[in-house]
Amino acid sequence: MGIHREDLYPDLTAAGGLGPALEEAARLRGCDIGLPPWAIDAVVLETARGFVSVDPAAEERLFRVVVRIIGYTEDGFVWRIGSTRDLGLLVEALAAWQEGVQLDELRSRFDFMELDEFARAVESGEPTALQWSGLLSTEFHRRQWNLLRRFHADEVLGNMFPSITHGAVRLRVDPLDGTSRQVLVHELDGERYEVVRVGVPDAVWTEVQTGDLIAFVRTALRPQ
Repeated sequence: MGIHREDLYPDLTAAGGLGPALEEAARLRGCDIGLPPWAIDAVVLETARGFVSVDPAAEERLFRVVVRIIGYTEDGFVWRIGSTRDLGLLVEALAAWQEGVQLDELRSRFDFMELDEFARAVESGEPTALQWSGLLSTEFHRRQWNLLRRFHADEVLGNMFPSITHGAVRLRVDPLDGTSRQVLVHELDGERYEVVRVGVPDAVWTEVQTGDLIAFVRTALRPQ
């Protein structure tokens, strides 16, 4: 059964891998965990609160749950949020996480979930603050520093989650949700910029002068 010891995970072996075993457990519990059909041994779920992965331990029967937010480093921001030996309990917790159940309720319903560190980081804006700090101190992104500093200094845009995509600065409203309102800003020559709102049907790049940039980006990130 690949990387998992058969004597620790006979149910995974019988199902053909971690993914199929989770799907079967979810079906029996009446849950939907949104598992992609190609997930066999490696299970990663894209959720509104980051990417959630399940990792069976090698030394004992234990399913470890990790949540990750993509950041400027290769690993991004990573929290271990609990572990359990119970596959059925695990799929119920994953389904509740997918549904957006509040963290306090998740704690009360699933004793194995350890959400204090994750909750503190989210509530304090830590992922966003660390992301700004990382981008503004990484030589690889020196070319974007001036634009990043302008955004970071603004009382509204400085609270957005920044990243760099193909040389353009991306600002996202919610660090946990990769589909939340976001814009890409590409610097043309220091006085002119191109801005596009990502994920909006028929969105086009709009050229914006430097003096209008902050107001334009603020407007683009407002709820429509």
